[in-house]
Amino acid sequence: MATVTLPQAQAPSRHLWLVAGFVLLVGAAAGGYALAMQEVQALYVGLAGAAAVAVLMDYRIGAILLLALLPVSSTSLFPRGMLGVTGLNPVNLLLAATLIAYLVKGRLENPGALIPKPLAVLFILPIAVAAVLGTTHVDDIHPGFFEQLVINYTNWPGYLRDAAIKPLFTVLAAVLVAAAVARARRPEPYVAALAIGAVLLALVMFGFVIASGVRIGWLASPRARAFFDQISTHANELGRVFVTVYALMLFSWWETKNEKAKVAMFVALGIMTIGIVLTFSRNAFLGFFLVNGLFLLWRFQAKKLGLAMLGAAVAAAFAPAAIYRRLSYGFDSGSADAVSAGRIDGIWGPLVPDMLESPLWGTGLDSIMWSHAMTGGQMLFVGHPHNAYLQAILDMGLIGLGMTLVYYWTVWRGFRALGSNAYLTPMVRGFFQGACAALVAFAVAGMTGGSLRPQPENIPLWMAIGMMYGLLARKPAATN
Repeated sequence: MATVTLPQAQAPSRHLWLVAGFVLLVGAAAGGYALAMQEVQALYVGLAGAAAVAVLMDYRIGAILLLALLPVSSTSLFPRGMLGVTGLNPVNLLLAATLIAYLVKGRLENPGALIPKPLAVLFILPIAVAAVLGTTHVDDIHPGFFEQLVINYTNWPGYLRDAAIKPLFTVLAAVLVAAAVARARRPEPYVAALAIGAVLLALVMFGFVIASGVRIGWLASPRARAFFDQISTHANELGRVFVTVYALMLFSWWETKNEKAKVAMFVALGIMTIGIVLTFSRNAFLGFFLVNGLFLLWRFQAKKLGLAMLGAAVAAAFAPAAIYRRLSYGFDSGSADAVSAGRIDGIWGPLVPDMLESPLWGTGLDSIMWSHAMTGGQMLFVGHPHNAYLQAILDMGLIGLGMTLVYYWTVWRGFRALGSNAYLTPMVRGFFQGACAALVAFAVAGMTGGSLRPQPENIPLWMAIGMMYGLLARKPAATN
């Protein structure tokens, strides 16, 4: 695995790109006309349709677009449905077109299983089993989740759709990226597309903050934790996205020898850093410090350590007071529960009896909604345990948690192998070294939030996993 070499696949023909460009131009014109005549959603229909036609010609175009659009797809910038059809949105159309294009043409170029065996057995299987278990508890969900429109279903098919099928679309996108990277001439454009997607998300965030006219200091207050709900996301989710991409870009930036790429990634790093600061997420701050610490540890040099200490001193001197207030939140109370924002006494403690009720296989995905602690009013009204490992035990039991952790261990090994692969370019090696750091930050962040299952904040990590599978699937070059 550590000595895989990279054969060059045939690039798309020049005529193909001309046709794709023409289709996109026509689609844009049609979308503009539709925008003037049939409101904004018609523009999305026109653009999505044109992109889908181009993707059907070459599924690798779809993989590039998925990498660039998925990070922002969870925000309100993208509609949840079009033309009155829920689920008919640009990203789902793009995903479907990419899958069809792969099945029609890509599978002939790259025969073999689309989903790697470890992914299917260790990751998808426990989620599927837990989803089936959960269908028997839909009627036991606390009424508050229906009354406050936290969930958008009332029966078991809707539960399966939202709890299991939708999240697994991220996994599907990852394996399609893997198929594209396996046949790509160079993996660098896929790295660039992922960075562009994260930058777009950050720009959406910046624009929303500026348009709202809020003070930076107010964003650090506990009242602002739900501020980004207005664009269908959360500060902690944004922070995890930015930390992951920061890790990927930091190591890539250090390793790359291309000056233009180095400048572009440095700009992306700056944007990610500003994004992390504006979330005022302590989880994101911890991930940021951890990634930088791992960078220094794995790249230790006296010169780098000195520069890092100088940079940290300058940053600390000019950091807004709001950052210090956020980092020290709850410490003046002397209470661990206050520091955890009520997680210990309000969530984790009350859920322990439910965790012990079915410790081996759990009680189904999102089981917190029908837990005894929730239905009995013994805990805060939340839809997530605010601990990825506690959530996994509640939903999938110790067996499901164990299988999931073993899966992520295989991912770690794949990242490590590619991060030291001499046949890859320095930038791509750096990308996977950064993926190792991002995986460590992901594991630590799970102690106070997030999920081990696919979620919007995990999209960059899953795209890196897809690129890993794509590079590992390349056949060794023939020797003379």
